[in-house]
Amino acid sequence: MLPGIDDGASDLSMALEMARIAVGDGITMTACTPHIYPGLYENDAVGIRAAVAALQHRLDEAAIPLRLTHGADIQVVPELVERLRAGTFPTLHGSRYFLFEPPHHVAPTRFLDSIFDSLAGGYVPIITHPERLTWLDQDHYGWFVTAARQGAWLQVTAGALTGRFGRQARYWGERLLCDGLVHILATDAHATRMRPPLLAEGMEVAARMLGQEEADRLVRGRPGAVLDDLEAVALPPPPGLAQAGDGRLAPQARRGWLSRWLRGR
Repeated sequence: MLPGIDDGASDLSMALEMARIAVGDGITMTACTPHIYPGLYENDAVGIRAAVAALQHRLDEAAIPLRLTHGADIQVVPELVERLRAGTFPTLHGSRYFLFEPPHHVAPTRFLDSIFDSLAGGYVPIITHPERLTWLDQDHYGWFVTAARQGAWLQVTAGALTGRFGRQARYWGERLLCDGLVHILATDAHATRMRPPLLAEGMEVAARMLGQEEADRLVRGRPGAVLDDLEAVALPPPPGLAQAGDGRLAPQARRGWLSRWLRGR
């Protein structure tokens, strides 16, 4: 939503319209999380916080009732933990949680090592849009199961559950959801038309699959825990991780995900 900072809103007019769309969808607070991608988007915590403050001022002037906070969609780099500790890479709302963005088209060689390093450093990586990674397949699906069991959070894009990103993203998004591995639904908004800030549509899909209580945790409960910087155990885990101590997915998540997915075609 921050104008002119990456591949999101191109200008202030688009940013304000995105905010209006978000409010119309029932969103009251959003985290502005531009990309940090060394060599392409050289954003840092200081610049992002300043951009958020400037946009919040414009929203207030326009009487748009949306509260903003800061973060970043951080591309995996070797010095990730060091930059988080130094404060040049921002966490979400200054908490222990941060957005961890894997490469879109190439499976990273140290994916699980990077997850472990982040957790060992006292941070909780929230893996963004795994369902849209072009390299996600049956062989790599287990990486995300392992990451979630280790303590990472998974964030699925709401629009992926409704087909906005195609059949493959919908398939993997619904499978992750039905396997009970998803912690948060997010808009991952970039514009007003192609990728608008809509969350309610994804919440409706989640409610049909997992029930209203878990759907509410996906869009309110766990994001609220991030804002309050609560420990990850402060809320019930996703249903597929509730019994992960024995190395297996919880039975209620493991049963029937394919039949539920097929019923939604």
